[in-house]
Amino acid sequence: MNAPSAKTAGEKTNSAEAVRPIVVVSRCLDLEACRYNGQVIPTAFIRRLAAHATLIPVCPEVEIGLGVPREPIRLIRCGAEVRAVQTTGQDVTDRLAQFADRFLEALPEVDGFILKSRSPSCGIRDAKVFPTMESEVACGREAGLFARAVLRRFPGLAVEDEGRLNDEAIRERFLTQLFTLARFRQAAKADSLAALVHFHTTHKLLLMAQSEKALREMGRLVANAAHRPLSEVIAEYRQLLQQALERAARRTAIVNVLQHGFGYVSKYLAAREKAFFLQALEKYRRGQLPASAVIALLRSWVVRFEVAYLLQQTFFEPFPDELREPLDSRSAWEMGVLTTPRRRKARS
Repeated sequence: MNAPSAKTAGEKTNSAEAVRPIVVVSRCLDLEACRYNGQVIPTAFIRRLAAHATLIPVCPEVEIGLGVPREPIRLIRCGAEVRAVQTTGQDVTDRLAQFADRFLEALPEVDGFILKSRSPSCGIRDAKVFPTMESEVACGREAGLFARAVLRRFPGLAVEDEGRLNDEAIRERFLTQLFTLARFRQAAKADSLAALVHFHTTHKLLLMAQSEKALREMGRLVANAAHRPLSEVIAEYRQLLQQALERAARRTAIVNVLQHGFGYVSKYLAAREKAFFLQALEKYRRGQLPASAVIALLRSWVVRFEVAYLLQQTFFEPFPDELREPLDSRSAWEMGVLTTPRRRKARS
């Protein structure tokens, strides 16, 4: 059976649409030697991301006038309040809070934040809190003062620390969220129903993997958009999108999307190719194979058979492939999990 010829041969999936996310990054992460001890933290991921995103560096402690190097800050529990106090005894709580308000208010529209883990100013969830200045044992962990303001003001954006981004699953979820929000920012800026429809159409499979409920609500919203002010529709769509991207897609939902996509190409495949895909899908379902391997297999057929609907789906490339670690993109064959279909020997 001949495949449809909707696009030029060899065209890659249209998921990495030209977009540069705008990301606020802790300045000490590979950008400048501004830590309290005068050091910079080498961060390979930030270097790779810089080629695909616009980075806005920030160091709250330097911005409020503390030098480099400087005496470290401790978060101290004072009743129901947490104060930021240098080891010299200088309380910088109010200065950090005021800077955070000024800085975040003046930001352009951004898509995410990458902040320094465990920092008393930038830690997202793991900054140590001590009962007293003299105590050597922390009484808890929570967000640093600047990070707390970020989370309060931007609850729907992609926010992570560099430590957690060393985990492949967390990194891929963050990048998917970051680049999807950036594409929506671009669509919303166009201020046209056509741009919103295009965004929704090209993100259907990605949204199906994230939340079928949200996808249905967003579909109804777009279908009835002509009867409401566009600004209201965009604002409501943005809220639904942010909610859908808050959590990682479930394995069962990804399996459902892969089965859905497979239905578009299966009629062009030989029986052994179909069996090979279903074997890969089952191994992913059992946790024996990464989703990226099965997605790459399906994507190769989408490109080969030029399936127009699937070629435009961001699900297959939600962020640039260059941002994947070499380990992330290992093929199933390199992992030794799958075996390629063997040809039967011809009988003599």
